[in-house]
Amino acid sequence: MFIHNFKYELKILLRSKWLLLLFFTMLTIILFAGYNGKQKVDKRFSDIEKAYSAVKKKDSKMLKVLDSLEKGFETSVRSWAKPTRPMHIGYSFPRVAAMPPQALTFISTGQSDLFTHYVQPKAYGDSFLFNYAELSNPIQLLFGSFDLSFVIIYILPLIVIAFSYNIFSSEKESGSLKLLASQPVSMFTWILQKIGLRFLWLTLITLVILTITFVINEFDFSTNFIAYINTLLLVIAYILFWFVVVLFINIFINNSAKNAVSLLAVWVFIILIIPAIIGQLSNVFYPIPSRSKLISEVRELKDKVSKKQDKILDNYLRDHPEYASNDSSKNYSFWHKYMASQDLVEDELKPLITSYDVQLEQQQRWIQRWQYSSPAIILQEAFNNLAGTSTLHYQNYRKQTSSFTKEWRNFFVPLLYKNEKFSTNLYSKLPSFEYKAPKSFSILIKLISLCLFSLFFISIAWINFKNKLKKGTLISN
Repeated sequence: MFIHNFKYELKILLRSKWLLLLFFTMLTIILFAGYNGKQKVDKRFSDIEKAYSAVKKKDSKMLKVLDSLEKGFETSVRSWAKPTRPMHIGYSFPRVAAMPPQALTFISTGQSDLFTHYVQPKAYGDSFLFNYAELSNPIQLLFGSFDLSFVIIYILPLIVIAFSYNIFSSEKESGSLKLLASQPVSMFTWILQKIGLRFLWLTLITLVILTITFVINEFDFSTNFIAYINTLLLVIAYILFWFVVVLFINIFINNSAKNAVSLLAVWVFIILIIPAIIGQLSNVFYPIPSRSKLISEVRELKDKVSKKQDKILDNYLRDHPEYASNDSSKNYSFWHKYMASQDLVEDELKPLITSYDVQLEQQQRWIQRWQYSSPAIILQEAFNNLAGTSTLHYQNYRKQTSSFTKEWRNFFVPLLYKNEKFSTNLYSKLPSFEYKAPKSFSILIKLISLCLFSLFFISIAWINFKNKLKKGTLISN
């Protein structure tokens, strides 16, 4: 029966041009989405490379001046801007703290259109005041980026619906279902084979085109083969879920027109309404403290600190006797007082910064907890994690840059208090930032969750099928 079903379905699909239409539709939207994602990744690489090039060019000029000063030559550089001054180097020649794209970044924009991908921490300034947000098109933020995750999560279910919304009801409406019921075959097995063959064709076409897209985007299969397989497994599980939903609606409603409307309603509920509700509730239960309030409190505290910097400096030198000078006539500069006050400022603001971070983490935990209420959220979270564009990745990056800021500032503190000059030998010892991506996560739980959704709907479909078969309402109205 399976071979007969296969030949029959293939003839129907070929005669109706469905397979050709499906192939070229999927080819167009997936290749374009892949191209769009690659363009964003290339721009990100380009922006980071420009920042590194600018630093390298600036450093080259500085080293020439520094070399001249060390050899005793006169330069036209003003005294306050001489590269022998440690704090001038710390402020005017910052390093680039970049978060480069990962191998699968092109599949999902995630949070990358909201956050910048590099900052340049300086000796003067506060890491917690870095503006990690990036200017974005509000229309694009509303509808999302047209990347592979958008195509798979939003558009692919619509194609599944259009491909199979009347797969069972059309047989009933044409009268062929009564003829089939008189044959010694299991109708449920027949409908499973019928929809299973369409699932097979659509999945095969999707995976082939996805693989072509990966090849065009120069994806390194040898290094990231597991990530590639994980992506395909998630796509297969998601397509399976939507075909099971189509099967459920076909059996439960069994009317082509009503099937189409009901499936669109299910699509809206699962893909749009549930994620919107979860996102809104996360903002209600765990609101992020105002950034303007944070900046305001920082300014107020710094005003207070600036009025008692001499006292703060004395306390700092008592706590750090290795930086104290035996010369009582020594006058301490702005930088000495600023560096001494930084620890105090950070300690005072720690509760506010912590509350900001805690709220972000609680929001993320809320979404992680409720993601299993919708297959769309499960897949989006999985793609964002694979692509390295999740909220978790950007929070991790922010913490790494904060740590690097302290490392950069602390490099110059001993030089400042010991009145040592910056030299070409010290240049090679300057701290540099290297982004460390969070450990890769397992997709097993997400795959199991998607399969459980499919199992749930197919179980209900089977129970409903049996009940309708007993009542005799499956074939006739």
